[in-house]
Amino acid sequence: MSLSDWTARGYSPALTNEDLAPTTPAQRTWGAFSIFNVWTSDVHSLWGYFLAASLFLLCGSFLNFILAIGIGSLVIYLLMTLVGLAGARTGVPYPVLARASFGVWGANFPAVIRAIVACFWYGAQTAAASGAIVALLTRSPEIMAFHKSVHFLGHSGLEVICYVVVWALQLLIIQHGMETVRRFQDWAGPGVWLAMLVLAIGLVVKAGGFSFASGIPQDVLLEKTKDAGVPGVPGSFASLMAVAAIWITYFAALYLNFCDFTRYAKSEAAVRKGNLWGLPVNLLLFSLVAGVTTIAAYKVYGEVLIHPDQISARFDNWLLAAIAAFTFCIATLGINVVANFVSAAFDISNTFPRRISFNRGGYIAAAIALVLYPFAPWEGSAAGFVGAVGSTMGPLFGVIMVDYYLIARRQIRVDELYREHGMYRYQGGWHVKALVAAGVGILFSTLLPNFTNLLPTWWGLYGWFFGVAIGGATYWGLRMLPEVESELTRRA
Repeated sequence: MSLSDWTARGYSPALTNEDLAPTTPAQRTWGAFSIFNVWTSDVHSLWGYFLAASLFLLCGSFLNFILAIGIGSLVIYLLMTLVGLAGARTGVPYPVLARASFGVWGANFPAVIRAIVACFWYGAQTAAASGAIVALLTRSPEIMAFHKSVHFLGHSGLEVICYVVVWALQLLIIQHGMETVRRFQDWAGPGVWLAMLVLAIGLVVKAGGFSFASGIPQDVLLEKTKDAGVPGVPGSFASLMAVAAIWITYFAALYLNFCDFTRYAKSEAAVRKGNLWGLPVNLLLFSLVAGVTTIAAYKVYGEVLIHPDQISARFDNWLLAAIAAFTFCIATLGINVVANFVSAAFDISNTFPRRISFNRGGYIAAAIALVLYPFAPWEGSAAGFVGAVGSTMGPLFGVIMVDYYLIARRQIRVDELYREHGMYRYQGGWHVKALVAAGVGILFSTLLPNFTNLLPTWWGLYGWFFGVAIGGATYWGLRMLPEVESELTRRA
């Protein structure tokens, strides 16, 4: 639509630009395969593998691992389908959908939180991708010497150079908009499957075969998982519950902004089919490969290796190691573009639509990720990082889903989302009830468990779930209270 079309429909220029406007029928080109590849791009990354392998160690056995990941993946599928169908029905991105519950200006609150999280993840994924290149290059004695001798910004000179190069490559992918993202992910996601299979098969052959028995001694598992912050010993019920929770929380960011992609879907059926193959099926298979590779790597090298770039760097064949490293790097670029660049671009654009376009929003997010690199807040426990980052978004998801499915009953007046003085203005553009509910949820999901000792130590592992439940329930209560009072008054 053009500016004149938006004006004719009563859209406010302060709430609208070309990227935030509802999708047109001509833009709805994403079929089930493209939706499926959102997930192949999102899951098949170095961070995804690292997390899956870390969770495998907490499960103690292959059967426990499949059980915990399988249950978690089904929950992920159901949640993603809920938000995905909202995007397909309305045709709007996440920050615009949030206007229905938070108000046309209040939606900037959940949008900015999601953008901040995207910046953290953008840096974490870029660091993982550049790490694969570093692991490959340091096979050369000369480059290894440079790697050990030159340091600045808290990292080696080689790490900084690789990070900046990978950081810059991602900006090239996004320059031509969402259609370029779709084309990139349609081949990048499946590409890493090939590299993962080559890695797994090569290690299994080298190990002399495969057995579903872990083969990793309990004392080794205890040593490797002692700092994960997960209760119980590997394989215990408490540990398996935590694994499923961490796996579900890993996708906390995309629960919010999956509609950024499904707004381009051809139909709701395409969303359901793409999610079915891309989530429970694809997640389980990917996790299986991660588990097989972890066991085989232990048999071959006699130590636990949960970073695939560390494994590929040990290959005797330099060409095979190079192919694996670059494939992992490209796959990680895929998730960064899909899960972080796109979200941050829409979210930041939503704050000042007239001044910040989709591309400019993405560039701002990339710049923040570059500034974060010297501090590397993503280094350390995978489970801890996922939980701390993911918990902040639970209350937002709870409020938006309760509003869409229980309050509005899936009936959103899309044009009103772009009108400054329309039905979603609430209190001067801010919906106080939604903000209060989100604040209460964040208090219990993030602030109390991470900055005080008032709650049990295990609470933080389930912070996202508490956030969804408390934030959603508080919002429901605040919205329903006037209706209850009105009904009691009428009966009296």
